[in-house]
Amino acid sequence: MSDDLLVAIGLVMVLEGALPAAVPRIWQRGLQRLCALPQRVVRLVGVASLMSGWLIVRAAR
Repeated sequence: MSDDLLVAIGLVMVLEGALPAAVPRIWQRGLQRLCALPQRVVRLVGVASLMSGWLIVRAAR
């Protein structure tokens, strides 16, 4: 694995862990709301997030 990929994975882990560490109750409520959404909406949010992240990476390089 390249060093850049390892740094990116580490950064994702830091960002993913920030909310549950800082405000666990709010994070849990958000997950409950996400679980209540239709699968189609969750998929759309996932695709939008994926594309946004890809665009940010492309713009940074």
